[in-house]
Amino acid sequence: MNHEALYHRHKQNWAFAYDQSTIYLRLRTKRDDIESASVCYGDKYDWDNTENRGCMIKLTSDSLFDYWETTVQPPFRRLSYRFHLQSGDEQLFYGERWCKAVPSDNSDGNFEYPYLNAADVFQTPEWVKDAVFYQIFPERFANGDPSRNPAITEAWGGKPEGNNYFGGDLQGVMDHLDHLELLGVNAIYFTPLFEADTNHKYDTKDYLKVDSHFGTNKLLKELVEACHKRGIRVLLDIVFNHSGNAFPPFVDVLEKGVRSRYADWFLVKQWPLRSMEKGSAYETFSFEPNLPKFNTSNPEVSDYLLNIADYWIRTADVDGYRLDVANEVDHRFWRKLREVVKAAKPDAYIVGEIMHDSMAWLCGDQLDAVMNYPVRDSVIKFFARHVIDGKEFADSIGAQLAAYPLQAVEASFQVLGSHDTPRLITLCGGNIEQSKLAVIFQFTYYGAPCIYYGDEIGLTGGNDPDNRKCMIWDESGQNRDLFQFYQAMIKLRQEYPALRTGRFRFIHAKERDNRLAYERWDNGNRFIVVMNASPEPAKLAIAASSPHWQEIWTGTSVEAMNGELEISLPGYGYRMFRSGS
Repeated sequence: MNHEALYHRHKQNWAFAYDQSTIYLRLRTKRDDIESASVCYGDKYDWDNTENRGCMIKLTSDSLFDYWETTVQPPFRRLSYRFHLQSGDEQLFYGERWCKAVPSDNSDGNFEYPYLNAADVFQTPEWVKDAVFYQIFPERFANGDPSRNPAITEAWGGKPEGNNYFGGDLQGVMDHLDHLELLGVNAIYFTPLFEADTNHKYDTKDYLKVDSHFGTNKLLKELVEACHKRGIRVLLDIVFNHSGNAFPPFVDVLEKGVRSRYADWFLVKQWPLRSMEKGSAYETFSFEPNLPKFNTSNPEVSDYLLNIADYWIRTADVDGYRLDVANEVDHRFWRKLREVVKAAKPDAYIVGEIMHDSMAWLCGDQLDAVMNYPVRDSVIKFFARHVIDGKEFADSIGAQLAAYPLQAVEASFQVLGSHDTPRLITLCGGNIEQSKLAVIFQFTYYGAPCIYYGDEIGLTGGNDPDNRKCMIWDESGQNRDLFQFYQAMIKLRQEYPALRTGRFRFIHAKERDNRLAYERWDNGNRFIVVMNASPEPAKLAIAASSPHWQEIWTGTSVEAMNGELEISLPGYGYRMFRSGS
């Protein structure tokens, strides 16, 4: 056995409390290196009388490693443990301070989960596991109140540019809630609504005022109430990393310089502020001079921003926040924000925009989840661009599955496209059937799927600003078959918990192979999903754990012969099977 590949660490994604009585333990080993793994555990104060053993299952794999997992319910909330590994005649015991063929007589050198404190349990909102989000870029969704149009407003459906307007507003959203309810979504994610000088509103001018082009604070409250009556939650996008350059405190700094009472609100590198050129005088988001970065270490700034987070929950009853550029704000501020938000609404959802490993933000004291861009990237590479094969896709998903505690995975925000990326259909070269494969994976994997407005009716678009086209409301210009496909996927996901929180494993994912198969299951149902991410027809024999299956889309009964399902797929074809009650 390869000792160097072994890895475990107390807390984080390796040992975490899922609830007030259950601890998950994970272990990393070299891929295909061991045959079985188990955990020896007990109470550190009475090891001799409490030692017990539990089998581990192989949770997932990536290109280099296998990840094993088990759950333990320590009777006294304390846990001392070590791992027992076997491969052929060889065995190995692995603890925190030793790794050897024969274990010690006591618990010295074991790993420890010192105490399962209820306050330390990472709790994410239960409703998010059942959520299907719909992202709305307000300026381009629907124009419901032309009296609020900007001075220069172009005809609806024109070419999107970086700085043009078409008059989308909150009344337009209110007018089309029937569309969202018919689609089946139960949560909306709005990109910023607050007063700003651009069409995207990420350059906030007034955090406590809905932009007049969109409506009023009163209208937002009425919209949230209308959504709640339909069972739809509302998530606001909010920017605490930076403001816009028209934000009054920053204007004051520009006017008064070091004498401004807000001089320490921003990260100024030199006085006076004579230049707004790239990186010259003050820190910004990226190198955008109109987006000055907040000094969140300043208690005055921190209190100001935290009050904003509290305000919109208490006055408009919103259900949480998507936090822009979350990885560039200090951890102490996010810890304070979590306290404020959860005090205002305990089941509010806090999701951050982070595109890399996010474990440091997912320890239960900051974010509930992150936008799962790594999974999105793998989906696009496999289903849309064909630059990785089935094995590399499965390996990348396996790495992500093992990267975070289960509750963070279940609450993750699963996107295939957004206002920051090219649209899915465009990435698929306009091939609708190809795009459906990506959507199927999105809706049968962990996390809350999010549909970017218009994807459900076939809207196309390349990079920003082309990905921000006006929504098409004339049904003759919509792909209604695609809409019905999205409806069916949402209904299927909401009907079966196994597709939301059941276990997951790949059963076919090979090198130089675009065929893919995986399972999801819980105590009630088991699903097999099979897809052909190739334009050529394909056949596949899948090992089936049950002899009796039903095809999802046709209702046809299918029997597994000799423990296998023989499956034929057209180019970019898919089939789904269910076994269970």
